[in-house]
Amino acid sequence: MSQDNAMSSSGAPAPAPSAAPRRGGTVALATLLALVALGGTGYVGWRQYVQETGVRGATQTAAGLETRVANMERALEAVENERGLLRQRLGDADQVNRSLREELLGQSERTRNLEDAVAKLSDKTLSGHDGMLLDETETLLRMGKERYALFHDAQGAAAAYALADQTLAAVNDGAFSGLRQSIGAEREALAKSQPAGQAAALDALTELRAASATWPLKPLDRAEGAVADDTAWARVRRSLGDVIRVQRTNNAPLSVADARFARELVGLDLAQAQAALLAYDAEGYAAALKRADANLAAQFDANAPAVQQARARFNELERQLPAIAPVQLGAALAELRNLRAVHALRPATAEAKPEAKPEAGAKP
Repeated sequence: MSQDNAMSSSGAPAPAPSAAPRRGGTVALATLLALVALGGTGYVGWRQYVQETGVRGATQTAAGLETRVANMERALEAVENERGLLRQRLGDADQVNRSLREELLGQSERTRNLEDAVAKLSDKTLSGHDGMLLDETETLLRMGKERYALFHDAQGAAAAYALADQTLAAVNDGAFSGLRQSIGAEREALAKSQPAGQAAALDALTELRAASATWPLKPLDRAEGAVADDTAWARVRRSLGDVIRVQRTNNAPLSVADARFARELVGLDLAQAQAALLAYDAEGYAAALKRADANLAAQFDANAPAVQQARARFNELERQLPAIAPVQLGAALAELRNLRAVHALRPATAEAKPEAKPEAGAKP
């Protein structure tokens, strides 16, 4: 107290008010430092924990990796073993494939040889089959040509050409396909050469042959009630009749025998006219009609209406004689023979070429 009073009396500043603030700042600083130290300690501890955790995780990861590496090594060893087995199996398979390839090559060679043999046999079979068909075609063409040349039978020749065309269609060789056009052209010419009124003329001749049995004849024998002839020649014939008598063996009346003979002659003439018409013989057709008309005029009653109608019918048929145009046949037959001759030379040339190859290879 004495001291305080002394200091106050002297007028010096009192130190007490400044001491209190310094003590509070120190405490705050100390507290701050303590907090910083605590935070640093916690951070360091956390870092150590993190590092320990990371080390532990790394250790576990490394252990897992080592386990996985070991597993991978075992797997690789197994793969290597399997690869070795696969290589061995592949080697065995290569050997088996090589042997199979050799066997397949041998089988293919045998198959090729068999195919060649079968092809040769089929060629021979086809050639024989085609040859038979071509022979038949040639025979039919020659038959049609000769039938038209001998009998002028265009219809029969056309039928033979139709059969030849059908036979040629069965030939497998395409070299003879063009021949069918020539055959068709000759068939068409034969069809055009046939007269249009042939059927009507044949029917008319058939009717005339049937009607000839009813045509009246000229009176040949003397009637029983006729007036007696008193001329000198008649008396001579009567006197000679008692000495020489001429009669038929069958005792038929003269009129009946002559009627039968006259009708047969006319029927034969009409039949010859039909045959000539079927044979496309214009001259024979006209001659047969003229003979029939002459026999009709000589043996039958010219005053009878039936005989007059028959003679008019004969003249009409003779005027309406069908026009027959001649046809030149043989082009298809000649073409067939030429094709067969050319086709027969092909096997010889084909055999000559393979024989020349070994000679060319033997020279080197």
